[in-house]
Amino acid sequence: MSSALQPSTRQDPGPAATVPYDPENYRPGRTITTWEPENEVFWRSVGRKVANRNLWIAVPALLVAFVVWQVWSVTATNLKDVGFSFSTSQLFWLTAVPGLTGGTARILYTFLGPMIGQRRFTALSTVILVVPLIWLGIAIQDTSTPYGVMVIIAALCGIGGANFASSLANIGFFFPKKEKGNATGINGGLGNLGVSVVQLLTPIVITFSTIAIGTAQHKKDGTPVHLQNAAFLWVPVLIVLALIAWFGQNDLKVASTPFSRQKVIFKRKHNWLMTWLYVGTFGSFIGFAAALPLLIKTTFPAYSVATYAWMGPALGALARWAGGWIADKLGGAKVTIISFVGMALSIIGVINFLPAGGDSGNFYGFFGCFLAAFFFSGVGNGSTFRQIPVIFRNQHLKGLTEGTAEHAKALKQAEMEAGAVTGFTSAIAAYGFFFIPAMFANFAVTSAMWGFVAFYGSCVVVAWWFYARKGAEAPS
Repeated sequence: MSSALQPSTRQDPGPAATVPYDPENYRPGRTITTWEPENEVFWRSVGRKVANRNLWIAVPALLVAFVVWQVWSVTATNLKDVGFSFSTSQLFWLTAVPGLTGGTARILYTFLGPMIGQRRFTALSTVILVVPLIWLGIAIQDTSTPYGVMVIIAALCGIGGANFASSLANIGFFFPKKEKGNATGINGGLGNLGVSVVQLLTPIVITFSTIAIGTAQHKKDGTPVHLQNAAFLWVPVLIVLALIAWFGQNDLKVASTPFSRQKVIFKRKHNWLMTWLYVGTFGSFIGFAAALPLLIKTTFPAYSVATYAWMGPALGALARWAGGWIADKLGGAKVTIISFVGMALSIIGVINFLPAGGDSGNFYGFFGCFLAAFFFSGVGNGSTFRQIPVIFRNQHLKGLTEGTAEHAKALKQAEMEAGAVTGFTSAIAAYGFFFIPAMFANFAVTSAMWGFVAFYGSCVVVAWWFYARKGAEAPS
């Protein structure tokens, strides 16, 4: 079998001779050299099936990568209970550190992914996550493990967050313009569900002695738990997903781009503007997801973290899918503005329900407003990622005639830049995972929340002025 999509040699008379792609003779190898998703004949006969297969292999791999990235958000809430002597501030830092390494690694993964290819990079970036999980499973069984070692493990787990950048950048190449918002919404949204999965399952699996490897820890009341299960459970899953990606996905040669060409995005104004907006949406989503379990435990200790913490990230992840779909219909900029207004109002609600002075606060009001904040952040995640390819496509194709060589060249450049910008914005936004828990570790919760509201206000202004108002520079 050829490693590319080879043109048909059969000569059919009549109208069939004008069909450029014959599904009986075009078979994708692991590396595909011809890919034209905007060609309706190609898309219907070959492209859709291949693109969807790559998407649905990428989704579970990304979901489990998010599990690894977020495993400390739940692990940290259990450390004091089993005898670790870390302070509340130290615990918040343990939840924050994976955001720092995840964001930094995303910058690298943004440019490496298209260079290496979806298949190979998904497989390799998935299987290496086994290392920090095994180390975590061993270290967490010993309460004398130094805090510095825990920080290193947390930093390595953060690499799981980097997979998002390469996954979103690569998957975007497979789909035509009209379906990019939905495809990236599915990939990002269901991938983001890894946050909820780890927060929902961890409190359950740590009670299972039948699947435990190693020694049990004991809570202060004598209840045995197996915290290592939260890490070891995912090791075989990662190995299986890496193998599926290796044998089931494709590398698009057309998407393979050296860094020397990708780095042009740093000269593009809209790269930086969309990064600002995505910091507001995804940065909030992932930062709130990391901080909420500890925030509940320290602010409303009478309420169960295991019962409530997973709900917000789940709602935000599903809303991302909806946000991409709605933005395809209504326009990304309008939906983005709605999301920031909604987030600002939600956080103001959270502030009003926090404990203050002699008032013990209202947990259900606090939690309900947090759920609304997650919902609007998810919608904004979907809409901003829909905006990026539209902006760069319109910028590059302005004044060109479809079907000309100049148009084809500009379209390829737009696709390349949009993919790189998608990855880069996600990399910078991932630092929200670090900064939001770090702000809660160093500032009063109320002060930090008002800072978020002010930032959302700035995002509304940017989205309206550059992308939504009449006569905007880059309507999207």
